[in-house]
Amino acid sequence: MMQAKIWVDADACPNPVKDMLFRAAERKSINVVLVANQMVKIPISPFIKMIRVSSGFDEADNYIVEQLNAGDLVITADIPLASDAIDKGALAINPRGKVYTPENIKQTLTMRDFMEEMRSSGVHTQGPNSFSQADKHAFAQSLDKWLVRQQ
Repeated sequence: MMQAKIWVDADACPNPVKDMLFRAAERKSINVVLVANQMVKIPISPFIKMIRVSSGFDEADNYIVEQLNAGDLVITADIPLASDAIDKGALAINPRGKVYTPENIKQTLTMRDFMEEMRSSGVHTQGPNSFSQADKHAFAQSLDKWLVRQQ
């Protein structure tokens, strides 16, 4: 059986999340692949790889979806990417620790589309809060749960 990988939609991934993923890669000997439109600094490690894609719309997302396998983990705040990953049998976690599942992804996607519609019609909606210690802790817990299942 092929070992699961962690795919990171790295363009908007907070640095504390990347740092946790780098430590997990070393500690658990698990492959972490960061995909982004620009170069992202990564530590030298046989388990950590950076893939730079062209800067077109959704290039990183499309690359991740093409490459991932069932059982892999995708780290992304991009809900359509999370939905595509789940459709391929992967798990998706956002950088704030929310786990996207087949049970909650459609509702999450519907809410995202609704909010986007509101914004495009001129309604002012608040953006996400800044990344907090609570977010970091929630992400660490979600990541640890996934890592435990990989053993």
